[in-house]
Amino acid sequence: MKSEEHYTNRSGWLRAAVLGANDGILSTTSIAIGVAAASTTRSPIILAALAGLVAGALSMAAGEYVSVSSQSDIETSDLEREKKELETMPEEELKELAMIYQNRGLDPKLSLQVAEQLTKYNALEAHAKDELGINEFSKPKPLQAALASGASFISGGILPFLVALFAPVSSMVYLLYGSATIFLAISGGVAAKAGGSNVTKGIIRICFWGTIAMGITALVGYLFGVKTA
Repeated sequence: MKSEEHYTNRSGWLRAAVLGANDGILSTTSIAIGVAAASTTRSPIILAALAGLVAGALSMAAGEYVSVSSQSDIETSDLEREKKELETMPEEELKELAMIYQNRGLDPKLSLQVAEQLTKYNALEAHAKDELGINEFSKPKPLQAALASGASFISGGILPFLVALFAPVSSMVYLLYGSATIFLAISGGVAAKAGGSNVTKGIIRICFWGTIAMGITALVGYLFGVKTA
């Protein structure tokens, strides 16, 4: 019998990787477009794209590490609190667990039997999963998330940086936008496929919001930029 394929266990690293890649593409492209719209030379465009690439990767990694670490701290505190409650008032905790199963559709007798069996096997694990919603698939991994975010930002941001490095300056804005849209479409499609969701919907969503972000940045460059000779 073929087992079903689930994608929940990918949610942590997939979210960080997709967010990093898309942000790398969008941030680096938007910065480059803004500068390109206000410049007739290549140097400031390359410098802006490179600065955005480096700063963005470090910022994403640091931000993701802090965010996921905070989530991990909260879950650890909840587990410690639950562990103490199991030690000091086991009967109340057993009734609480049985009530959870009863609310899910089991009759009172069966829900109590299930709660007793799971409590004998691993009381803390049972309460962690069914009361707190904490399981091994969603367990926060700060370092993994930080590395995934930083690396994926670089993998996304290096693409528009290469466009800024080699594309003709006269059509830089259009080439940056066009290439970024293609990159975003690929990223959105791959993320949707990896997550088991609708590929077309994922591509349309990222390209739509990406276009808005890059368009606003280009407008700022045109309105407030100073053309250099």
